[in-house]
Amino acid sequence: MSGTIDLDALAGLLAERAAGGRRVIAALAGAPGSGKSTVAEGLAERLNARQAGMAAVLPMDGYHYDDLHLVPAGLRPRKGAPETFDVGGLYHTLRRIRDRDEAFVAVPVFDRDIEIARAGARMISAATPVIIVEGNYLLLGQEPWARLRPLFDVAVLVDVPEAVLRARLEARWRHYNLTPEEIAWKLDGNDLPNGRFVMAGSRGEDFRLPNG
Repeated sequence: MSGTIDLDALAGLLAERAAGGRRVIAALAGAPGSGKSTVAEGLAERLNARQAGMAAVLPMDGYHYDDLHLVPAGLRPRKGAPETFDVGGLYHTLRRIRDRDEAFVAVPVFDRDIEIARAGARMISAATPVIIVEGNYLLLGQEPWARLRPLFDVAVLVDVPEAVLRARLEARWRHYNLTPEEIAWKLDGNDLPNGRFVMAGSRGEDFRLPNG
């Protein structure tokens, strides 16, 4: 049974694990709208305040399949569901990061404004001890996602009540000027079902981090 942890305690734990420059890969998983990206950036800020260059963030969203694949495959309306990600690409990137035998590993970053992942948009340095990986499905217990878990030294599930998720997601899609009908589909046809799937199907977390 996993315990709960807050952001400051998690930063302290990762700093301790990374003592002497040891590489530590931490997973932050959670539902859409759970605040994973904000938590990951806040965690990196806390670690980098302790020591410059101590932490970097790797977002799972960079491994979205492009619409050039999703549209003909009939998956565009389900973009963000587990089957719309390049899990193998993420797995091999994590292996490269863990091996730490390259000066830099280039990783993609998803640009939500244009709904496209930008290849090689971020560099992960071999000199950076703590890598914080954030994404919805990092801890899923089903293949092909399940093979990611052994690559994480610390695994955290961000825990948020569904009512809070709904409010955050509605605000997100209003920001992108979606119509009420489009927002309703995004929420009840995609995001919230995916969130329930994340919370029911994630396995092996060391801690839960309440966030809302």
